[in-house]
Amino acid sequence: MAAKRVLLKLSGESLSDGSSSISADSLSRTVSEIKSAVTRSRVQLAIVIGAGNIWRGAYKFIERVTADKMGMLVTVMNSLALSDALAKAGMKSNLFSANGVSGFAENFNREKVIRCIEQGNTVIFAGGTGNPFFTTDTTAALRAAEIKADMLLKATQVDGVYSADPKKNKDAVKFNSLTFKEALGKHLKIMDYEAFSLCMQTNISITVFDFYEDGNLKKVLNGEKIGTIVEA
Repeated sequence: MAAKRVLLKLSGESLSDGSSSISADSLSRTVSEIKSAVTRSRVQLAIVIGAGNIWRGAYKFIERVTADKMGMLVTVMNSLALSDALAKAGMKSNLFSANGVSGFAENFNREKVIRCIEQGNTVIFAGGTGNPFFTTDTTAALRAAEIKADMLLKATQVDGVYSADPKKNKDAVKFNSLTFKEALGKHLKIMDYEAFSLCMQTNISITVFDFYEDGNLKKVLNGEKIGTIVEA
């Protein structure tokens, strides 16, 4: 069964080609996948994007709190790029930030966010949770809970969850589905613990899938069994 309201967690690398932090081709492909999926499925979509294409922290020479704040600012930059590209593709979007960045994004307001989603706009969440020490995975889980999403989609470069790293272990086994308890019992690294725990508490299923396989996002939103689903 296809979900009605979904939060998509993208990595910053979805905008990068490896040689440049934000690549026109990578950004265009990401937007094309989103537009095709939303148009076909009519799903209500919200997005959280990471900062890894530009910033991964520098804790050895910059204090952790400061480094995390820098990362939050990078998510604003990535979100602005994504919002601009969505607009050029004819999609309506709203950008909200956890921190006050007047002139760049609106401050997060749950009621306004839900109104925008219900109007059919794609909503982008920037600025992390607004606090250091939390990852964008946790941001995604938090925002998914706040907007009462049915599902959190974790877009990755692998086609699901494995018993071990399939790039390092040829005997790694892929799981098509798992319960939250099974995933915890097997010590599988799906999301950070805070994010995973919040999804479990709020009964939001998690689907891990290969975003870089063309058409996969559309398949997931249409209810096809792609990747690995983790649910109660």
